[in-house]
Amino acid sequence: MTTVSIDADIKAKWPQGHSSYSPGSPEELAIIGIDLLVKELGTEAAQSFITQVFEKYPVNYMGAAYTAAK
Repeated sequence: MTTVSIDADIKAKWPQGHSSYSPGSPEELAIIGIDLLVKELGTEAAQSFITQVFEKYPVNYMGAAYTAAK
């Protein structure tokens, strides 16, 4: 089974503050990315952006880990 691990140090800054993140998995990176998108664009625009990404994949797409396990 394929496992993706991430080794990153992310520093995000905006006028009202800053944050540091160290995601270790795609799920953690997604949470960070969504949080930053909402801070930057607002909830509705962030949802619209994310919807555009999901439109690239079929509804039943299972990901690389599922495909490798077969």
